[in-house]
Amino acid sequence: MRRRASEMERRVAAAQATLDRFRDRPFRWGSADCARMVAWHLRKMGYRPALAKAGAYRTALSARAALKRLGHDSLADALDALGLVRIGAASAIVGDILALPGDDPLGALVVAVGNGRVVGWHEDAAGAAVMQPLIYGAAWRVTPV
Repeated sequence: MRRRASEMERRVAAAQATLDRFRDRPFRWGSADCARMVAWHLRKMGYRPALAKAGAYRTALSARAALKRLGHDSLADALDALGLVRIGAASAIVGDILALPGDDPLGALVVAVGNGRVVGWHEDAAGAAVMQPLIYGAAWRVTPV
């Protein structure tokens, strides 16, 4: 008889798959950005984010317009609309999503990979990288479904 993976095993597998897919991929609006990475991660966790319904985008301006088409002002609003529960950033565990401060009003999202580290894009890295932020914004619990 096949054993069902525990919640933590599913979280770790999804976070590792996200890291494997996006590690070292240079940031590129519409294909390798934080919204695409988080949407891909959410699908690995069993969710069906509506990002694809927003259409294509290739710049920060068109990304904001795509988000507006979905009825959201920010990426945080889009996560709230999915029904994800906000948590304190210090409570984040593997597979949860966090918002980091950024220069763009859209915000910057990352995926927790454990031990206070996250995967995402940073201006000093050539592609998506594992990093340990000093300042966090919001955080969401992503329970596998």
